[in-house]
Amino acid sequence: MSPHAARMGRVRRSIAVGTPLAVIIGLAVAGTATGRQTSDGHHEARTTKVATLGDIPLGSFSNALLPGTVKNDRGVDLGGIGSDLYPTGRKGEFWTVTDRGPNGQIKVAGKKRRTFPVPGFDPAIVKIRVRGGKIKVVSALPLTTSSGRPVTGLPNQEGRDEAPYSYDAKTPVSYDPNGLDTEGIVRAPDGTFWLVDEYGPSLLHVSARGKVIKRYVPRGLKLRGADYRVVEALPGILLHRKTNRGFEGLAQLPGGDLVMAVQSPLSLPDEDAGDVSRTARLLRFSPKKQAVTAEYAYRFDSVDVVDPGEEDTSELKISSVVAVGRDRLLVQERTDKAARLQSVTLDRRSDILGDKWDKDATRPSLEQLDDPAASGVPVLDKQLVVDLNTVDGVPDKIEGVARVDSRTLALINDNDFGMSDGPEAFDKRGRLVDSGVETVVTYVRLPREY
Repeated sequence: MSPHAARMGRVRRSIAVGTPLAVIIGLAVAGTATGRQTSDGHHEARTTKVATLGDIPLGSFSNALLPGTVKNDRGVDLGGIGSDLYPTGRKGEFWTVTDRGPNGQIKVAGKKRRTFPVPGFDPAIVKIRVRGGKIKVVSALPLTTSSGRPVTGLPNQEGRDEAPYSYDAKTPVSYDPNGLDTEGIVRAPDGTFWLVDEYGPSLLHVSARGKVIKRYVPRGLKLRGADYRVVEALPGILLHRKTNRGFEGLAQLPGGDLVMAVQSPLSLPDEDAGDVSRTARLLRFSPKKQAVTAEYAYRFDSVDVVDPGEEDTSELKISSVVAVGRDRLLVQERTDKAARLQSVTLDRRSDILGDKWDKDATRPSLEQLDDPAASGVPVLDKQLVVDLNTVDGVPDKIEGVARVDSRTLALINDNDFGMSDGPEAFDKRGRLVDSGVETVVTYVRLPREY
């Protein structure tokens, strides 16, 4: 058994899934792990708390927010809130956000089709409270258009986004220009929210009640028919984002600027180049100027360093960025089974916005460079903060990271609404065969302050 598998075995044995409670209550078992010591006697990072969300029927949850949106939840429970985690300012409370909803993939005639088993699901901002071993849903805000309609989580544009299908991949589902695959979230001092989306990729300004105020998209996207304001204000090079790998991480710096992380290297000039590249991009956005003010090249470690035993470079992703200083971030590098946090400083000398690396006609592209620094690209310097693979009690697919204090992080995983890929995801009645993976918040104590 691999060290990772052994660690996950310990995690699963330490968490007991409780019986369902009322719609807004979660259940879990708290756990505390003793910190191991390094050879020089210093303590490593350790898990101090684990909490699990209980069973909340997705139809009940969604229809309580927007009546009639979900006609059949196919036995799916609320999940997928692990896209991000942002402190509310009260102890143990966090803002989270769902992604586009339950979705999977089924092969038909040798080609994968993207399924949306609950097409009426509307992404939501969800406030949770972690107390002891329980996660409680305190409140939720459905994301709506200017006229108050649900945005939905469906793809926007035929030919650019994956075609949506029914749960069994047999029946096409309509595209929706309002649809959002929301990921990162922060809350501004005025009570509004900023979120990022994978489809555009886009940056969203959302009111305190969940209404989309404005959606910032790449120049040249030409999104038509949305029931909210769409502004082409982001670099056009982002049109080359890999399918289903748009913006995923979002941080709010102390001065108010936002930092967005593209989940994976761009497919520039093509998908093959993006799949083998280890260079992703971070963008700085000024809400005051309503414009991107800087762009940075971020270099992943080798995939077998991030996830020992993994050989597929395309598995590398950035899912979370967290502000820890005026221009300093924690950047999460991950695969679905491993994650590490790096510290970077956004140096003005590392800005590539507007130079040749920000132009999609440049050859070789930034993504094609085997050693960007050797080619004159000012790649961001980074320092490893914590390798979560070495911390007992941390589950797979960590997507959200929040800073609780200078030595404590809260992590949340994406459980994919309990879904798995393939036709076996649903039984003969069209009801979900739940994967058993739960939504978990894990507190990790770091060896020193960050």
